[in-house]
Amino acid sequence: MPRRAVDLGVIAPVVWIARACVASFVLLSLPSFGQSRDLPTPLDLYGELFEAVQMGRVFDDSKTFPDSVPNVLPARVVEEYRRLSGTEGFDLRSFVAQRFILPPSRSTEFRSGPARDVCAHIDELWPVLTREPDEHHPWSSLLPLPHRYVVPGGRFREVYYWDSYFTMLGLEESGRHDLALDMVRNFAWLIDRHGHIPNGNRSYYLSRSQPPFFAAMIDLIAKREGDVVYLTYLPQLAREYAFWMDGSASLARGSAYRRVVRLEDGTLLNRYWDDRPVPRDEAYREDVETARNAGRPAGEVYRNLRAAAESGWDFSSRWLSDGKTLATTHTTDFAPVDLNSLLYHLEVTLAKAYEMAKKPREAESSRRRANARRAAIQRYMWNPRQGIYNDYLWRPQRPSGQITAAALFPLYFGIANELQAEHTARTVRTMLLRPDGIASTLWRTGLQWDEPNGWPPLQWIAVRGLREYGHEELAETIARRWIRENVAAFRAGGKLVEKYDVTGDGEAGGGEYPLQDGFGWTNGVLRKLLVLYPSPAVCAGGGKEE
Repeated sequence: MPRRAVDLGVIAPVVWIARACVASFVLLSLPSFGQSRDLPTPLDLYGELFEAVQMGRVFDDSKTFPDSVPNVLPARVVEEYRRLSGTEGFDLRSFVAQRFILPPSRSTEFRSGPARDVCAHIDELWPVLTREPDEHHPWSSLLPLPHRYVVPGGRFREVYYWDSYFTMLGLEESGRHDLALDMVRNFAWLIDRHGHIPNGNRSYYLSRSQPPFFAAMIDLIAKREGDVVYLTYLPQLAREYAFWMDGSASLARGSAYRRVVRLEDGTLLNRYWDDRPVPRDEAYREDVETARNAGRPAGEVYRNLRAAAESGWDFSSRWLSDGKTLATTHTTDFAPVDLNSLLYHLEVTLAKAYEMAKKPREAESSRRRANARRAAIQRYMWNPRQGIYNDYLWRPQRPSGQITAAALFPLYFGIANELQAEHTARTVRTMLLRPDGIASTLWRTGLQWDEPNGWPPLQWIAVRGLREYGHEELAETIARRWIRENVAAFRAGGKLVEKYDVTGDGEAGGGEYPLQDGFGWTNGVLRKLLVLYPSPAVCAGGGKEE
C-alpha cells in the first residue's frame, strides 16, 4: 500500500498580519524598491474597510479598489472608518471617494476603420499599451518597474508575466526589439528584488508567479542580442529555478511543499501554488462566495483558487474535481504538463548558460535534472490510450484523463518523440480543432478557459509545436482559422480582444469580468502568425520568418 500523500505546504505554519496600523508602518519602512515578497497587500492594509468595500459591491469590478491609492496614510483611513462607520447616515461610497484616488482608466478603445491594415493597427497600438518607468508611491499596490513595459489593456493596468512572452513575439515582428528588451530587464529586476517574477507588478500578486516563460524570453531576445544574454541573465535564471524548486532537497516521498511534489518513487515534479490561503484581493467577493458553497475549509478553497490564478488558466474545468463547479477547484493536486514542460526548458537553458559560464559541474547537474524531468513527463503524463499528454494527479497517482490544449507544451519544448507527436496531432485534430482555432478544453462550464473559448497563447503553442515535428498542414489549419476569426472580429469592431469563441457561435465570454480589449497577447500572437502565414490583404507588412 502506498503511503498517504502529504502536502507539507498546507500544514507548514504561515502567519499573516493584517492590522492596518502595523502594515502601514511596515510599508513606510521599506526602501523605495522593496525587496520582500511579504509586502502588505490592500487587504492587509485596510482590513475590515477592504472587506466592507468588496462585499458591499462599491465597485462593479473587484480589482478597482485594490488598485486605488489613498490620499492620506492608510492607518488614518482605517481609523476614520472605524470611527465613522457606525454613525447615522454613514455612506461607504462617499467615504471611499473622498479618501482614494481611483485607478486611471486609460482607454484601450483604440479602433481602426474596417479596411485598416491589421498589422499597422497592431504596430500603432503598442505605444497605447506601453507604460513608462513607474514612480514609487508608498501606499500604492503597484510595484514600480525601472523600465518601459506593455500592459495587456482594459482592466489590466500592470505587466503580467506569461502574457508578456506572447506580447514580445509581436513586438519583435513590429520592429520593437527595444521594448521587448526592456520587458526582460524588468523581469530580471523583479527576480532580483523579490526572488521570483510575480503574477503581475502588484503587491497582491507577490504570493504567486505565473507559467515560467522567462527562459523562453531569453531565447527570443538572443535571436537579436546573441548568446551572450544567457550569461547576462544566468543569475536570474538560476534564482527563478530556485523559487520553483524551493523545498525539493529535503522533501519526503509521497509529499509536496509549496510548488514541488515528490512522487512515491522519488521523482520530482512541480505544481502551481500560492503562499496565501485567503481570498484574492482583486477578486475578494467572488472568492468568499465560492468558498461559502464549497463544503470544505475556506483556506483550502482560497489556496486552490489562487493556484489556478498562478497557472494562468483561471478558471477551467481542468482544475475541478466535479468538472463543472468552481467550488471544487483542487489545482494543487495536479502536476501540470505545461508547467513541467516549462521547467524542463528552464533546466535545459540553465545547462546551456552554465556551460557558457565554464561551470561544468552546474551544467551537468542541470542536464541531469532536465533528463529526469523529461523521463517523468513521458512516464506519468503520456496517455497512450488517448494519444495525448495529460496532467498528473499526484495524490491518487494517476493521469487526469482530461484532453486540453496544455498537451501541446511537450511538443513546443521538444519533449515528445516523433510517434507521440503524431498521435498528439491526430487527437488535436479530432478532439480540439474547431472552426476558428483550437479549444482549450472539451467542456462548456461557463468558465473562461473552457469551450467555446480559444486563447492566443494556446494557439501559438499548438502551431509552433506542431511545426517543430513536421505537422505543418495541421499547424497551418489552426493558424489560418485563428487569423480569420481575429480579422473578422477586427473588421466588425475595429479592435482586437483577449479571447475568441472558436466554435463559431458568437463572442467569447465567461470569467470574472467582461471581455477585454487591447489586448497584448492577442496582438503579439496575431502579428507573429501573419509573418508565418502571410496574407497581403490583411497585413501588407507581413513576410516570411527568417
